[in-house]
Amino acid sequence: MSVLHQLAITYLKNIGPTLAKSLIGQFGNAEKVFDATPSKLLKIQGIGEKIVKQLNFREAIEKAEKELKFVEQNNIQILFYTDNNYPKRLKNCHDSPILLFYKGNSDLNAKRIVSIVGTRNATEYGRGLCKQLIEELELLNVLVVSGLALGIDGAVHKECLKRNINTVGVLGHGLDKLYPSQHKQIAEKMIECGGLLSEYPSGSKPDRENFPQRNRIVAGIADATIVVEASLKGGALITAEIANSYNRDVFAFPGRVGDEFSEGCNFLVRNNKAALLSCAADLTYILGWEDNSLVKQPHEQLILPLGLTDEEELIYETIRLSNVPISIDDLTLRTQLTTSKLAMNLLNMEMQGLIHSLPGKIFTIGM
Repeated sequence: MSVLHQLAITYLKNIGPTLAKSLIGQFGNAEKVFDATPSKLLKIQGIGEKIVKQLNFREAIEKAEKELKFVEQNNIQILFYTDNNYPKRLKNCHDSPILLFYKGNSDLNAKRIVSIVGTRNATEYGRGLCKQLIEELELLNVLVVSGLALGIDGAVHKECLKRNINTVGVLGHGLDKLYPSQHKQIAEKMIECGGLLSEYPSGSKPDRENFPQRNRIVAGIADATIVVEASLKGGALITAEIANSYNRDVFAFPGRVGDEFSEGCNFLVRNNKAALLSCAADLTYILGWEDNSLVKQPHEQLILPLGLTDEEELIYETIRLSNVPISIDDLTLRTQLTTSKLAMNLLNMEMQGLIHSLPGKIFTIGM
């Protein structure tokens, strides 16, 4: 498949990731899109005559040729969404980028990946939490992702580098520059122990609107997102909201009462948008990372726990009889319970140790 055409499709006017994926799905690969006739293009849902008339095939190829030279000269990998090395977790997200630029040596499909985010106005309390968390993650062979911004992001990357933990920074601009410039030395070290990742080609400026877009990659590339310290407004809460929309686990450290930069974390926990995190052990338990196993094998004989309500007994039996971890959507269908009742019962049962929550909001019998 032509890398040139994969690059070029990202330069087509009015063709975003969703439409680009539809085109690839219809024609088989990016090169064939550029050979398609207007009549064939008009058959694609979402593409009308106005879009077809504005398609700038020649200009897109010229821009792609220039970018390809930059990529090759700077040892940058191009990850197209049909490639095996494209982040699989991110690929499962409906609005994932069709193409990524990556400079680094970490496996973006590592067995365990967490994203850690927070305020740019980090306090000593927040920096201390970062240090504590990274220390505890050291033995878990985790790839840590963040946004390389000032504050918590920077503290996360620095602590990872101190402990030789692979860490990837997701940027809101092209790989020909670095923002903020204060993190240039950190970024250079990350290329040797992690990497830098962006959906933006060279020449792209760190415009304000790029960073909320960047946050969907931070949320989608990981098993879970951890919010260390955050105010009620800012990128950290946006990232947490996106992670929730992807049905990924979200965690937040409890904040200090009355502290502006703890209000966001407290809001997430209070509104059941994040699980409360006090240490890495909470994370490993909820994600099923204990004993290097995501799912514990069932006992030869399972005895129904005593004292269950009718609804809890129904949920327990449904999970047990499935023989494999079951998603919350399947539980809703099989038990015919309302979402609110199911969520309340699942929480109570998990607190009692009767069931266990795994990444992606799936459940198994308690460990």
